[in-house]
Amino acid sequence: MPQVKKVGKVARAICIMSHPIPDTSDSHSAQVILPQKQLGRKLHMYLFCCSYAHNVAPKGKYIAFVSTEAETNNPEVELRLGTDLLGQVDEIFYDTYDRYVPANEEEDDNCFISTVSTIIAAIYTGFFLPF
Repeated sequence: MPQVKKVGKVARAICIMSHPIPDTSDSHSAQVILPQKQLGRKLHMYLFCCSYAHNVAPKGKYIAFVSTEAETNNPEVELRLGTDLLGQVDEIFYDTYDRYVPANEEEDDNCFISTVSTIIAAIYTGFFLPF
């Protein structure tokens, strides 16, 4: 019996910028939840940004993640409402990732697989990028 089963996909954009997110008082970090109803989507979209001040990017650089549960096979279009909030982006990388949940019987195989919110996991997976 498989220990996990696929239940969907997460769409994510990783953006490298030379400035903080506009309208955040030049903050070196920010988290924004874009409500599904305002976006016309089934689920929320999440935006997270951090900077060189957190030792995750070279001096003067900011890294932003825009994530949501994928509803299509086109992450560029699907994430546009979030990426448009970032202002000028130096470089952007799009991808989709499979989402899994436990399918095993923990008591039978002594393998305990934790579950977390898909989007929260998507935001923090790959948080530190090598430079």
